[in-house]
Amino acid sequence: MTNFIKRTIELATENVKQGGRPFACIITQNNVIVAEGTNQVAQTKDPTAHAEIVAIREATAKLKTEHLTDCEFFILAHPCPMCLAAMYYCSPLKVTFITTRDEYKKYYEDHRKYSEFSAIVRD
Repeated sequence: MTNFIKRTIELATENVKQGGRPFACIITQNNVIVAEGTNQVAQTKDPTAHAEIVAIREATAKLKTEHLTDCEFFILAHPCPMCLAAMYYCSPLKVTFITTRDEYKKYYEDHRKYSEFSAIVRD
């Protein structure tokens, strides 16, 4: 597991050097990496190109299934609502978050999507 954590951090670091955001995701099956993803939003201008989504697309294509029930995810940080929903639908066996939102906020902070959800009230 330590090697997967290290690789996830390396991917995020490399992505920042290439003008991307500091997020990465690795998906493993039977302790073998089947997919790697980095946040490609800045590079592609595609708001759905988050690391988890990129990795899920690669893994499902490679494994020819939408169900990743025997896979483990290693994610640099706590996922956004979109990525959390995508992970919910592919149902991984285990998800490891390497850092917390508080720990990585000095590198990247986006309160907008979280504050908007917390501001929703019922009539």
